[in-house]
Amino acid sequence: MTDTPDRAAPPPGTSTAPAAPTSAALTSAGPASAAPVPDAPVPVPDAPAPVPDAPMSAPSVPAPDARTAAVRAYRPALRDGVLLSGPLLRGPRTVHLIRHPATGAAFEAGVKEYFLLSRLDGTSNLDDLAPAYAARFGRRLDEGNWSRLLGLLGTRGLLDGAPDPPPSAPAPTRTGTFWRGTRRMVADADATTARLHRFLRPLLHPALQLPLLAAVLAMEVALVLHFGELMDGTLELFRQPVVLAAVALFLWFSITVHELAHGVAAQHYGGHVAEIGLRWRFPAAMLYCTVDNYLFLPGRRAKLVIAGAGAHINLLLLLPFALWWALLPGDDPARPLLAGLLFLGSVQGLSNLVPLPPLDGYRMLGHALGAAHLAPETRTYLALRAGRGGTEATAAYPRRARTLYTAYGIGSALLLLLAVTGTCVVAVLLLLR
Repeated sequence: MTDTPDRAAPPPGTSTAPAAPTSAALTSAGPASAAPVPDAPVPVPDAPAPVPDAPMSAPSVPAPDARTAAVRAYRPALRDGVLLSGPLLRGPRTVHLIRHPATGAAFEAGVKEYFLLSRLDGTSNLDDLAPAYAARFGRRLDEGNWSRLLGLLGTRGLLDGAPDPPPSAPAPTRTGTFWRGTRRMVADADATTARLHRFLRPLLHPALQLPLLAAVLAMEVALVLHFGELMDGTLELFRQPVVLAAVALFLWFSITVHELAHGVAAQHYGGHVAEIGLRWRFPAAMLYCTVDNYLFLPGRRAKLVIAGAGAHINLLLLLPFALWWALLPGDDPARPLLAGLLFLGSVQGLSNLVPLPPLDGYRMLGHALGAAHLAPETRTYLALRAGRGGTEATAAYPRRARTLYTAYGIGSALLLLLAVTGTCVVAVLLLLR
């Protein structure tokens, strides 16, 4: 990385080693979260004592007043490429994600830390930011918290001028075992999906996609109105193994295109496709596509489109077969087989929109609600609510979080019950025909 000129180095006394836990904590984006900036001021630690018998030419430690002045005058900037996400509800807190441009490591920060991070552009110092911080949060920002925040940012290599991290070892091509694992199939997934995007870009315009979406909805309504015929066709399909094998191959191809659709949609909105590979859980296997920065894309629409692109293409692939099925006379021998294909294909596409993990519908619901880790946070909330503490244990949760987690807990239980009941009903109908 070429150093950016005209950037001031961190002021004397701003630590680049890990600091003691303070208000300005940044934590890895995992189960833990960043602690908020405290309301009470934290004193600036005393300057280190000089080393005994140090040579006269050794640099002296700045006096506390000089160091404080340097800290106040310093105008930090985040290094180029650092990504900041929008607000996400996680448990009782609202957090933001920060992504390192070189390592891809993600950290969580609270609302107060994000307020400061989003303003680190190299033009503002502590005296510039303190009034806005006080107006926003009703508390002053002192030198101690400011220097600790800078120290933590420096430790994680997020400030401009920070040294590049050592190159990481290349990820293994294959992980796991014979029974369960993954294998990377494309050497440069981002370049591959970028080429696909350039080829398909004229087809991605809303003027074309919106009518196709309307056609998919009309197809599904027509299929629901002919549910009995679909059941008969599915049963007939299972009686013909050769045709059933061809349908299974088509559905596997549909899954492959499903994953590539996520990557092409990500390219359309400026995302980065990190990996395309094969994931297996013996005896099943399918392709997967990893988009590593779509949580940081601006706006909610991009995230929803990327998450829903796979199911959309699954249903689009059924349109020619639906038209063929609709044009055939009722006594044509191919019509029942097409009906079975349409039923299985619709189940494949629509089931991905169910808002349960790890399906695409679960991600779409999380994006729509602005919530991270919706299912595990719901379990945590309900466990606290049902425990001995009761309402006191969940007092820290804001009203929106309490409503959301309660509703999702009830809704997901009903969805599971509906899925099990529907599967049993379909199985019984097929057996009775």
